[in-house]
Amino acid sequence: MTQTATPQKSGRLLALDILRGITIAGMILVNNPGSWGSIYAPLRHAEWNGLTPTDLVFPFFMFIMGVSTYFSLRKYDFSFSWPTLIKIIRRTIVIFAIGIGIAWLSLFLRGIASEKSLFDAIFNFSNIRILGVMPRLAICYCAASIIAITLKHKYLPIFTVGLLVLYSIILLTGNGFEFSDSNVISIVDHKILGPNHMYADTIDGVRLKFDPEGLLSTLPSIAHVLIGFWMGMLLTGTKDNNLRINYLFIAGTILTFSGFLIDFGLPINKKIWSPTFVLTTCGLASSFLGLLIWIIDIKGYKKWCRFFEVFGINPLFMYVLGAVLSILIGFIKVPSSSTQSGMISLKGSIYTDFLVPLCQENATLASLIFAILFVCLNWCVGYVLYKKKIYIKI
Repeated sequence: MTQTATPQKSGRLLALDILRGITIAGMILVNNPGSWGSIYAPLRHAEWNGLTPTDLVFPFFMFIMGVSTYFSLRKYDFSFSWPTLIKIIRRTIVIFAIGIGIAWLSLFLRGIASEKSLFDAIFNFSNIRILGVMPRLAICYCAASIIAITLKHKYLPIFTVGLLVLYSIILLTGNGFEFSDSNVISIVDHKILGPNHMYADTIDGVRLKFDPEGLLSTLPSIAHVLIGFWMGMLLTGTKDNNLRINYLFIAGTILTFSGFLIDFGLPINKKIWSPTFVLTTCGLASSFLGLLIWIIDIKGYKKWCRFFEVFGINPLFMYVLGAVLSILIGFIKVPSSSTQSGMISLKGSIYTDFLVPLCQENATLASLIFAILFVCLNWCVGYVLYKKKIYIKI
């Protein structure tokens, strides 16, 4: 789809595009190290309770999705109509289906690599992961959008708080802060999804089927998007950028401190998407957006952000591109003298045969350089779209 070349001229908020681009680039970076065994600490997810910089990228994107949803639905005056509802559902199905497609591609190629028959590799749906990043985005977008066109906006804060309180009660009464099979989140996913369709995680040497994008934890994720939606409302309430950043910094400070204060009773935890995780990450995202508006729109420092703008104008496409390329370079085999079989994955060849020796056997540095190079590879594809003024809407 072709639109105007410069987002800010088409009514887009450049700072929002840049924040979106930073998060997508960050998601691709942390998902694609050269080796999962050699990663710098800030580029790892918190093992259970706690927060690292890596834990911010996905919730930041969900916050941005909420802001963008406000801008999108404003065209329809936030009124319920069947055409609007059909459009929301259609987009939800497409995003969800793409997520399933990515999971299937990985499973299919692993089946081929393990010498399964082509038929078995294609139709190996009995082990496919149903939920994940894209399905969560789809479900939360759908729920938040329907809520936005059916509920009066003055009730949105109450509704959002209600979701977080309800989820807090579920966690506190259902062993929700323990990594075990007795966790209510795990119980629900096992009964509805089945263990073969869930993500497996390992903490302190214990390996369980525990999905970080599970069904119950979708509730606070919807609240997450609604907070972003509310921030979109604050942004459009005035054209004065100074007022905008005041609103964002005030809201961000309140949310962040609320999250850290309540952390003493409800620990910040990404893998269960705890209410404090929602508050803290939404607060930080709000403050960061305010900072970017100050830097870009008030001070006019824009040259540095072109790299991230490429990711920000086609965010979902760039994320999907990164996921597909990651799967492919892990599957394609090339000759190598470092393995007994004489063959290694393209990713392994780049990392083991080239980058590790180049970094004088510093495996962690080599792993980071691989991730950065992979981000740049994706950027090159995105830059072609950017120059051709192509916005791919999913």
